[in-house]
Amino acid sequence: MTNLLKKIWLDVFYRRLNTENWARKKGAKVGKNCRLLNITFSSEPYLVEIGDHVSATSVHFETHDGGIWVFRDKHRSWDIIKPIKIGNNVYLGLDVIVLPGVTIGDNVVVGARSIVTKDIPANSVVAGIPARVIKSIDEYYEKVKQDVKDTKLMRSSDKKKFYLNYFKQWQKD
Repeated sequence: MTNLLKKIWLDVFYRRLNTENWARKKGAKVGKNCRLLNITFSSEPYLVEIGDHVSATSVHFETHDGGIWVFRDKHRSWDIIKPIKIGNNVYLGLDVIVLPGVTIGDNVVVGARSIVTKDIPANSVVAGIPARVIKSIDEYYEKVKQDVKDTKLMRSSDKKKFYLNYFKQWQKD
């Protein structure tokens, strides 16, 4: 297999089949029991460390500051590159962007489409552009526990029946 075909296989097909191993092959350090769907890296994936039990969907990890492009004519060799570290038990919502030098602590929820520009402390829920702490993980737990339904382990047909019954106003006649 030519190098080009290997690159296409790794970047297109293998990435979709097993994102965690694809990320490892790109050089990222990835912990156990992660759910990584359609993630992307900038040019230094080897500077990204993802802890255990991390969920990320369409998340981009940006390890360099491309803004110094405007100085490229004067300083051709300049780079600003910093590592990214994601703790354990972290949920990164849809389309989150994590910028260079950021560390996200353990037990953190990052809201969808947030841009994480600075370190996030453990046990936090953050959201926004830029992402800011909006509550503690304990406050989030108290808020969501009233809405939880024990359906995650149900077969899809049983789950469908449960929710159609629960939300009768959406059930079709």
